[in-house]
Amino acid sequence: MSADPATIAYYQTNAPRYTLSFGQAPSRHLDAFLDRLEPGARVLELGCGGGRDSARIAERGFDLDATDGTPAMVRKANERFDVGARHMLFEDLDAHDAYDAVWAHACLLHVARAELPKVLAAIRTALRPGGWHFANYKLGDGEGRDPLGRLTNLPDVNWLEHVYSEAGFAIAASQRYRGEGADGVVRDWLALTVRKP
Repeated sequence: MSADPATIAYYQTNAPRYTLSFGQAPSRHLDAFLDRLEPGARVLELGCGGGRDSARIAERGFDLDATDGTPAMVRKANERFDVGARHMLFEDLDAHDAYDAVWAHACLLHVARAELPKVLAAIRTALRPGGWHFANYKLGDGEGRDPLGRLTNLPDVNWLEHVYSEAGFAIAASQRYRGEGADGVVRDWLALTVRKP
C-alpha cells in the first residue's frame, strides 16, 4: 500500500492555498461527531490539512493526535494553530487500541479503492472497543483523477457501506449531501459515522 505521489505532490505545492483560502470554520460534521465522545477522549485525526479541525478538537478539550501525509500541510497546521501535527501516511498507521475516535474529513477519498479495506482495517485496529470513526467521500462511479490531478476513489453508496461493513464497523449514521470540492466540481458526498463493536 502506498500513497499516490501525484496527490501528495499537489498538496505539497498547494499547502499555502489550503491554509489561506478555505473557510475558517471547522467541518460541518465535526461538532456532532465530537458530541458522541467522552470528555478528554483520545482522537486521531487523519489528513489534518491546514489544521482547522485540529484546532477545534483541541479547543473542545480532546486529546488530539493530528497527522497528515504531506509535510507542507503539517508545517502549516503547526504554524497556524500549534496543534502538534506530525507527518504520517495512512499506510503507516500501526496503532492498537490507542484511540477513542478517528476523524478523517475529506482525506480517505484519495485512497485507491483496492487499498481502502487495508486502511479501514488499520483504523479499526487503532480504535479501542466502542471507538468512533468519521469519514466523508465524494460519490461517483469509478476512481480516477480529478481536474487537479488528485487520485479520487469516487465510490457509490452501496460499495462504500459494504467496505465499511466488511472491515467490521457498524454504521451509526450516513448522510448524503451536495458539496463542492477544491476542484470546483459540485457533486454528492457521503458522510459516514461508524463504530467499532
